[in-house]
Amino acid sequence: MLKVYSATWCPHCIKTEKYLTEKKIPFESINIETAPVDIVEKVNEINGGEWVVPTLEFKGVWRKGALFNKTELSADLKKMGVL
Repeated sequence: MLKVYSATWCPHCIKTEKYLTEKKIPFESINIETAPVDIVEKVNEINGGEWVVPTLEFKGVWRKGALFNKTELSADLKKMGVL
């Protein structure tokens, strides 16, 4: 299942999760602020040492945190094998 590492206050996280819901793409939302330390460290590692959300992971393939852009998100989901 697609995992979305996000924060409740992040507008790009909210838009990303809304897009996934509208497209009927199942996902698990993981609040980075309450996640275990090892998860936060992995998100930091993926993003070059910074805490950036929304960061996505699907079957070991990661998408760095990025501003919401429907076209880019769709293309990245295809590359990741989600679509």
